[in-house]
Amino acid sequence: QVQVVESGGGLVQAGGSLRLSCAASVSIFRFEAVDWSRQAPGKQRDFIASISRGNITNYADSVKDRFTISRDNAKNMVYLRMNNLKPDDTALYYCRARSSGRDYWGQGTQVTVSS
Repeated sequence: QVQVVESGGGLVQAGGSLRLSCAASVSIFRFEAVDWSRQAPGKQRDFIASISRGNITNYADSVKDRFTISRDNAKNMVYLRMNNLKPDDTALYYCRARSSGRDYWGQGTQVTVSS
């Protein structure tokens, strides 16, 4: 059974940094892409960043130049490095792995940025 689990969230002051981790229970080569999205209270879930099997990355404009997505194939991990965090980045962050038309979601990790 495929599982993805996020970790690394927490409380940070504005301007600070966090690194989120997405751990997969299977080889991440199995996935065409892994992406991060976030959902703030009362708002829709928004795409943040993605990384393909071929290491092609894509970012939402709101996080470009501040966030970096990367992968460690040996550890079956995908990371989201977040720098210069802003209060508007406060949300529940989700990892999604995509394989053969199926999506595997984690439970999310909370990021709270104080001003």
